[in-house]
Amino acid sequence: MSVTVRYFAGARAAAGVGTEARDAGSLDELVGQIVADHGEKLERVLAACSFLVDGTQTRDRAARLSPGQVVDVLPPFAGG
Repeated sequence: MSVTVRYFAGARAAAGVGTEARDAGSLDELVGQIVADHGEKLERVLAACSFLVDGTQTRDRAARLSPGQVVDVLPPFAGG
């Protein structure tokens, strides 16, 4: 079983997909995989993104991931 990655707003545009499944043991490994597959444009967007792992915000790239978890990739949102 894998981790589900959901992209929002600018991250979705940069990745070219809304959702995908990945096999990664940590947030750092996941980021490496998605940058390798989706390229430099996504890498630039990720620099400003926050991540939710099963609804809990983290910026800790060493955070462990378990199969079945959902990782939301959230760029900064404008407005209020």
